[in-house]
Amino acid sequence: MATTRKNAKKLLIFLMTIILIIILVVICVNKLMIKILYKKEYSEFVNKYAQMYNVDENLIYSIIKVESNFEANAVSSQNAQGLMQLMYATAEEVARKNNIELTEENILEPDINIKLGTIYLSTLLEKYECIEVALAAYNAGSGNVDKWIENGIIKEDGSDIENIPFKETNNYVRKIIRDYEIYKKI
Repeated sequence: MATTRKNAKKLLIFLMTIILIIILVVICVNKLMIKILYKKEYSEFVNKYAQMYNVDENLIYSIIKVESNFEANAVSSQNAQGLMQLMYATAEEVARKNNIELTEENILEPDINIKLGTIYLSTLLEKYECIEVALAAYNAGSGNVDKWIENGIIKEDGSDIENIPFKETNNYVRKIIRDYEIYKKI
């Protein structure tokens, strides 16, 4: 009887140890997966321009993750380019207003692309005073967002952002906000 209790106690200790090891492995793998999925590449540019243009660096990382998944040479089917997926006309306008030399080649350079994208995002955040609405404008253009607000489709405060009529933009804003919240936690 005493041997059975000792064996049961040893088995219980063994099982508890195995469970503890499994929990620790899961926690470590989870942290590793988060670091792999939620990169912070190009931090020298992101941090610099986030501070310079008063934009939360986590929001910039979220946009880069969703837009290009940190692929500097990414070009979309709509010809949006680089890490922050800028349309050339938009990049050209931002560059002109800020005395930045822009070429069809250097738009893909991380330094230039992140700088222009951050300046553009900063102007949208100033204009709309709401992250969700600014993100909708980043994706669909200010003209569309202005019409949606004017026609009562969405509110200026972003409280009904789920009403964005473009499915792509609606999903885009949701993804960015989801990733933004994750980046803020890590």
